Amino acid sequence: MCYGKCARCIGHSLVGLAVLCIVANILLYFPNGETKYASENHLSRFVWFFSGIVGGGLLMLLPAFVFIGLEEEDCCGCCGHENCGKSCAMLSSVLAALIGLAGSGYCIIVAALGLAEGPQCRDLYGQWNYTFAHTNGDYLLDPSQWSDCIEPKNVVQWNVTLFSILLALGGIEFILCLIQVINGVVGGICGFCCSRQQQYDC
Repeated sequence: MCYGKCARCIGHSLVGLAVLCIVANILLYFPNGETKYASENHLSRFVWFFSGIVGGGLLMLLPAFVFIGLEEEDCCGCCGHENCGKSCAMLSSVLAALIGLAGSGYCIIVAALGLAEGPQCRDLYGQWNYTFAHTNGDYLLDPSQWSDCIEPKNVVQWNVTLFSILLALGGIEFILCLIQVINGVVGGICGFCCSRQQQYDC
């Protein structure tokens, strides 16, 4: 198994997932493509936690680029030994993976809380509030309740879809970073095995 190629594959996957998280989070600010609800502060409080932009997005790019660069990492001069550089690089990637775990974990937690509380909307009495906050997420299983939110139109579907996407993407990112923790530890201990020539170039 080539640990460097595995890390590189994970890195490219994380870049794509990070971009999707950022897009999903941005869309949460514009229910039905309208900007007025953001300017009037009529969005879910969890939208403002930037879980997709920061946690599943920008914070995920750091480990992603570290993983992508591992396969081309110079193998010379680590710890005073010419041939341990790649092993050290793999072990250092574990730290980057831990950052990824923290970012994806944050994205998962905030998305789950956003789903459980539901959107802020104008109810049947004309009041802006969290109509489903008292349901402990049960409204997710009963779409007939969603009509209790009359403005923004279809805001429940909007929030449920996008927070669910963030939850799923964050979960995939978490799994990939966890895989890289294992890959980095094993690769650091065993060394790179992409080719015997690379192992003796130094």
